[in-house]
Amino acid sequence: MVAEARAAGVTRMVNVGTDVASSQAAIAVAAANPGVWATAGVHPHDASGGIEGLEGLLSAPKVVAVGECGLDYHYDHSPRHDQRQVFAAQIALAHARRLPLVIHTREAWDDTFDVLVSEGVPDVVIMHCFTGGPVEARRSLDLGAYLSFSGIVTFPGAPEVREAAALCPADRILVETDSPYLAPVPNRGRSNRPAWVGLVGAVVADVRTVPTAEVAALTCANAIEAFGLTGGEAP
Repeated sequence: MVAEARAAGVTRMVNVGTDVASSQAAIAVAAANPGVWATAGVHPHDASGGIEGLEGLLSAPKVVAVGECGLDYHYDHSPRHDQRQVFAAQIALAHARRLPLVIHTREAWDDTFDVLVSEGVPDVVIMHCFTGGPVEARRSLDLGAYLSFSGIVTFPGAPEVREAAALCPADRILVETDSPYLAPVPNRGRSNRPAWVGLVGAVVADVRTVPTAEVAALTCANAIEAFGLTGGEAP
């Protein structure tokens, strides 16, 4: 996957953890591959299990953020009270470690903003796999967050996400794949891969009426800035 992505021009990748085990795996992949970094976090689906063991991972080499964490009221795999507690605990870790926070929110925008504001917004916040429209985009941007667009921006049924991509300031926009999920058109339904992030960038460029190369350059620069991706690059 890493070699394929590099061949497609993807020079830096952030591998996102969703529980302690997957965070450990992401850290191992980052350690073995130049140009790959990791995050460590507990997804709301797994919030009922708590965050024991997570804090120790945050000091591992090449860990660049806390998350993904947040609230998911679509599936409610964990009780909402547990989700909010575990989200708040990870916001506290982001503050304590002075690390960016990667947020997952689905059908839980109001509570996500409420918890975030009540716990204090970290210096860097990334709205991972952004699924909102202009209203949610502006609320996120007002808090200083980055908006990270995935393959959803290419889906015909997601015009509101494209509207958000069009209005997002150039210094606050990111692109991602959320691999292995949400493969962009024309690969929808297949297992997603980092090499396809350019398909996301191309649609973002189209809605912003700028060249794809411009979106590639600015989202790369924004990712380096947001996550602090210095050292450990691929040659």
